[in-house]
Amino acid sequence: MSTLGHFIDGKLLVFEDDRMGEVFDPALGSVSSHVALASKKTVNEVVEVAQRAFEEWSNSSLSQRTKVLFAFRELVNRRADDIAALITSEHGKVLSDARGEVQRGLEVVEFACGIPQLLKGDFSSQVSTAVDVYSFREPLGVCVGITPFNFPAMVPMWMFPVAIACGNSFILKPSEKDPSASLLIAQLWQEAGLPDGVFNVLNGDQEAVNALLDHPDVAAVSFVGSTPIAKYIYERASQNSKRVQALGGAKNHAIILEDADLDFVTENLTAAAFGSAGERCMAISAAIAVGDRVNDIGKMVAERASKIKVGSGTISDVEMGPVITGQSKSRIEDLITKGVDQGASALIDGRNYKVPGYEGGFFVGPTVVDEVTVEMDVYREEIFGPVLSVLHVNDVDSAIAMINANPYGNGTAIFTGSGDAARRFSRGVKVGMIGINVPIPVPMAYYSFGGWKNSLFGQSHIHGPEGVAFYTRAKVVTQRWFASHIGERASLSFPTAK
Repeated sequence: MSTLGHFIDGKLLVFEDDRMGEVFDPALGSVSSHVALASKKTVNEVVEVAQRAFEEWSNSSLSQRTKVLFAFRELVNRRADDIAALITSEHGKVLSDARGEVQRGLEVVEFACGIPQLLKGDFSSQVSTAVDVYSFREPLGVCVGITPFNFPAMVPMWMFPVAIACGNSFILKPSEKDPSASLLIAQLWQEAGLPDGVFNVLNGDQEAVNALLDHPDVAAVSFVGSTPIAKYIYERASQNSKRVQALGGAKNHAIILEDADLDFVTENLTAAAFGSAGERCMAISAAIAVGDRVNDIGKMVAERASKIKVGSGTISDVEMGPVITGQSKSRIEDLITKGVDQGASALIDGRNYKVPGYEGGFFVGPTVVDEVTVEMDVYREEIFGPVLSVLHVNDVDSAIAMINANPYGNGTAIFTGSGDAARRFSRGVKVGMIGINVPIPVPMAYYSFGGWKNSLFGQSHIHGPEGVAFYTRAKVVTQRWFASHIGERASLSFPTAK
């Protein structure tokens, strides 16, 4: 059985004091490899490597950086199927979904290829007599990305292309549940010509994370994961004077109005709730039916969901794979049970789901629970599994109020044919990303991704313009040049423009 190590300073390494964790094939429910878990000593070594590499890379020309980025983009595109296969083998999502993840990550690489334009400063001539002012942005130093299991390629690629393009070095701490895609990506960076030490992969668990958050030479931390951990990351890193963006959990709602095309809604809700087995921070997990005409939307989705082919993500016609671990399977099934016990109706029940030939796999079938109320655990908890809760209200204002009362504010959607209702909704909900007849409104790379409320800690959203701002800091220079300074007298008064 293979052992997956770290990628540090251009080398694949395992250290004597590393502990070992298990990586599973979720479809089989068995261990497929072991992964090294870094000690504090290893963390200190990789930060030292990244700090040395930063000194050189931060002084590289924009032309040199873009040359490397374009080469990296071509290599990732060429190896997309290989990256996707690694994702499927360790995460369980179907291959087409894994390929889509790689493509969305590539869009951020392409955005970062425009770094010469993105880092252009400002210049103001003659702000005072013989005085000019200009500004520019500089990289921060060693940046860290701590990323989740559900998108082992895309979410890291929301971070490191922008950070590296801006002149920083980067340490990626991927999820220890599915680390292989990150290790392949590190080798592609090296093949693209990125100097050793600029991009490093450090595998580990809480010990490694805490050491990174505490290390004085780490300048910035980017995180995507659950809300409790996002809050912890934000507080600990901020106390150590680091710049932090920490994206947390979600409870994404879709409201369905009576003028919506219900067949269209059914197809899109099914895809948004059960794609990737619901293990997406932008998955729709709560549908709010507004008015009597929409009362049967839960039954319509349940009927469509019953036709989803569930199995190993490696099989070409499978539409939904397993969840990531046995613990996730148990937690999801417990929440379904609580929902039924508290009065919800299971229109299709995915508990105890078995796939022939994969009886040991971590499968939960598509589940629709109707007549859900906001007091139920199945609504209040972030399930992160293939479960859609259906709630019922009488009007749009009640739906908006329900969404705004929820502690999460990541993504939301409305299905309607009314521009007026869509505009009221988009202006009224306290949520960061909104879809109008688009159930999963993940912005393109040239916009920034991020939620509100308990879905984000810190001010900065990820990638796009806010990503560039996060990974750099501004300098403003005020300059004056004279042919001669003879006879110049300085005033003790506060300087003003003349």
